[in-house]
Amino acid sequence: MDPRVMDVIVKRCAGLDVHKEIIVACVRLMDDAGKVRKSVKTFKTMTGDLRRMRAWMEAQEVTTVAMESTGVFWKPIFNVLEGHFDLLLCNAGHIKNVPGRKTDVKDSEWIAQLLQCGLLKGSFVPHRAQRDLRDLTRHRAQLASEHTREANRIHKVLEDANVKLSAVASEVLGKSGRAMLWALIEGRENPKQMAEHALGQLRGKIPQLREALDGHVTDHHRFLLRTHLEHAEYIERQIAALTERIETLIATGALDPAPSSTGDGALLAEAAMPESSDGQEAGAAQAAPQREVAPPEPSDETGEAPAALEEETPQGPVPFADAMDFLDEIPGIDRVAAAAILAEIGANMGQFPSPQHLASWAAICPGNNESAGKHKSGKTRKANRWLKRVLTQAAWAAVHVKKSYFCAQYHRLARKRGKKRAIIAVAHSILLTAFHMLSRRQHYRELGADFFDRMNPERLKQYHVKRLESLGFNVTLEKADEAA
Repeated sequence: MDPRVMDVIVKRCAGLDVHKEIIVACVRLMDDAGKVRKSVKTFKTMTGDLRRMRAWMEAQEVTTVAMESTGVFWKPIFNVLEGHFDLLLCNAGHIKNVPGRKTDVKDSEWIAQLLQCGLLKGSFVPHRAQRDLRDLTRHRAQLASEHTREANRIHKVLEDANVKLSAVASEVLGKSGRAMLWALIEGRENPKQMAEHALGQLRGKIPQLREALDGHVTDHHRFLLRTHLEHAEYIERQIAALTERIETLIATGALDPAPSSTGDGALLAEAAMPESSDGQEAGAAQAAPQREVAPPEPSDETGEAPAALEEETPQGPVPFADAMDFLDEIPGIDRVAAAAILAEIGANMGQFPSPQHLASWAAICPGNNESAGKHKSGKTRKANRWLKRVLTQAAWAAVHVKKSYFCAQYHRLARKRGKKRAIIAVAHSILLTAFHMLSRRQHYRELGADFFDRMNPERLKQYHVKRLESLGFNVTLEKADEAA
């Protein structure tokens, strides 16, 4: 790609090729005559070297700096340069080099050249406080997964010891199950005495518990059970400490941006692609502050939101504490899930041009892969796995809320498209609902399980009449008021 045939957008810029131990920086400067001068220099990644690199670029009056998102190695560089330059963190897959130019120097030059010609788009990088919140919520999610693994290990040891506690008690690590496990570890009680630790409704299963707790438990089993149970309790204390820290950060307002802030970071340009909406209904009701709002209502069978909603101007950013309360109203989302979602997308929806941009950035919508007029694949792209994880978990919880919109949407789509596609559609609806609630400061309003029946009653009537006629019945319909 020849820079002489491309328009220059940024006159004084720099491209960084980031590695674990070194950084190759290329500064490209264009004078008033249109002549480009470039300078390449290599720095180490120690903090003092990063400051020297910053001073070197400031001395050349660099205004914009671009770098690849290389693992976690970009973070210390971003921390040192933040506030001194306009920073673009770019997806490495979008900066493909040309054949025969693969060296570190050429990589930095290529990045700087693309930046100077305005061909790079930055990823969404939130402000520092939100990045801290991300660290906490992601670590909590990892600990929750590890706790599940420890519970599975306890199940495995119990099965090896012929103890069938999980066949009687639905929660082995509940209060009753934990008391029985400790009694089993101490080895000072027989199965009849251990069964007496049952509490609540589990006391009605004491005869079954006595049989289940009668196994072949050895010292080896007791050692393993003690190790796994102590580790599980340690993880629980760590999760509780993280949860308390997250709640404190949100309650103190440390995460709220400055009043003059218009956005938390740059938006990934690739998120602009619209998603196909085959039954992925989501919507929001009227846009009035502090009013109850439903999931965005689809205007017809296509599932697209009414145009009037898209024309409304979103309000300013919501404080994180209020945003937590808003998201907590959505079925399937508790405060833990709300904090995880806000840590990934923030409370300021003004950084996303539309809810469709947000869904595409989160890759929680069908992908677009079309060539020669043929649609090849609609599977979702790989993107923010932490956000997709919590949205999927929230969707599974939401579909178990009976007589709700999300439950009706799931069962309506699962019959035709399968459970996996249906749950992604529900996650998509939850994300769009969160966008509208946060951008317009609206409370959640349940549409009801009969929403889709009310959306097109004539079509539903024709379907059931056709089904009855296919079974050999003559159908005559009469309105209820006319029959009376």
